Amino acid sequence: MYTRRDVLATAAALPVAACVPHAAAARTSLRVVTFNIWHNAGNWPARRKLIAVALRGANPDVIALQEVLQDSAKNLPNQAETIAADLGGYSVHFMSASPEGAPNRYGNAILSRLPVSEVDTIKLEPLNDYRTALRVRVGAAGGPVDIVNTHLAWKPDQGPVRAQQIRSLLYWLPQDGVPLVLMGDFNASLDEVALAPLAIRGLEPALAPGAADTTLVTSRGHKPRVIDHIFTDPNDFAVRDARRIADQPVDGEYPSDHFGVAATLVLR
Repeated sequence: MYTRRDVLATAAALPVAACVPHAAAARTSLRVVTFNIWHNAGNWPARRKLIAVALRGANPDVIALQEVLQDSAKNLPNQAETIAADLGGYSVHFMSASPEGAPNRYGNAILSRLPVSEVDTIKLEPLNDYRTALRVRVGAAGGPVDIVNTHLAWKPDQGPVRAQQIRSLLYWLPQDGVPLVLMGDFNASLDEVALAPLAIRGLEPALAPGAADTTLVTSRGHKPRVIDHIFTDPNDFAVRDARRIADQPVDGEYPSDHFGVAATLVLR
């Protein structure tokens, strides 16, 4: 049997980090998810419930959603606000190429349960592709972190357009040294030339090449490709875990036509 003196002696011999309570050590981690929710296609009421279940299971601090729709003509409230209400505890930040007040708005959203100190948006070049990016600066335990969400041109032959969108996005980002997490549906696999500037910037995928065969639901008619990504700078974050989520059907129904990607990032 160990005495209190034995326990104190053992603790004194351990490295300082080993003596930090688990709750305190865990606060330097950041859990994030990117998920293309497929707007209101298919059976949205059923999918909405499955999306909420998948996100609760991932327990993210910040969520990047693509293909978010609100449509007053169809009596469809903003889907990001609906999902946030289903989960509870998240603020909602939404960006669309359509102006505020338009009856139909389609775009990207970030949900955060961390405090948000800054919000910024951009319409990406070329403007005729109607693509956007959204940035929120959140307060993590290790300091501020920029979370960026985007959704790039979708056609297979639009590699040059995606390259222009990436250049537009990188030029827009702050250059103040705040750690960055870039997420979204890039409609491009990691080997596409359009994504090369991300590597030059020092950003690497959290979900390592080959870790998944697809982030698209092939039973929805998609070819298997990994196009949903979470990028970070390894100088800023260590990736503790990265995986697909929402990749199992329930009664034959998937939450979306994409799988989500979740990562637990540790601030260095």
